[in-house]
Amino acid sequence: MKLTEKTLEQKYLYHGKIIQVRLDKAELENGAVVGREVVEHPGGVSVAVLTEQNELLFVRQFRYPYGEIVLELPAGKLEKGEDPFEAMKREQKEETGTTGKNYISLGNLYPTPGYTNEIIRLWACRVEGWGEQDPDDDEFIEVERIPLEKAVEMVMNNEIPDAKTQIGILKTNALVQAGKL
Repeated sequence: MKLTEKTLEQKYLYHGKIIQVRLDKAELENGAVVGREVVEHPGGVSVAVLTEQNELLFVRQFRYPYGEIVLELPAGKLEKGEDPFEAMKREQKEETGTTGKNYISLGNLYPTPGYTNEIIRLWACRVEGWGEQDPDDDEFIEVERIPLEKAVEMVMNNEIPDAKTQIGILKTNALVQAGKL
């Protein structure tokens, strides 16, 4: 089995500020032709920012699609052509006012591979410096410190639904436990 699909046709249905939506026709390895709905997204970045007291910095913000305030690690979308590492440092500074040191890649996260090509690149770091937040004009956030151990408990108790935040917390905890961060 090849497990691949051949794209036969792409038709764009929507071009937005952040996403594009297209309807593709693809040929399966058995020759059947199927429709594939794809949401194109520029990708994003997220960072687990850890203080010397092993507290993680979180942001609380209203997330319109869910109609609720969500607790998340600092994150943001990539601008066209932007280097993911530099984007992550920019988002960290904008949202928490901090700079970091000892950055460690936590890898890539495919949040919903069934219909979008979005990739979120994850990092962890220690705080190096503190400064002022500089959120985007349309961004209203509150920063919160939570001890790493408590954050892990929150993930395990289903109190943090955001996937990138769960992964960032658990991987950061593993690195701290191994003495690597």
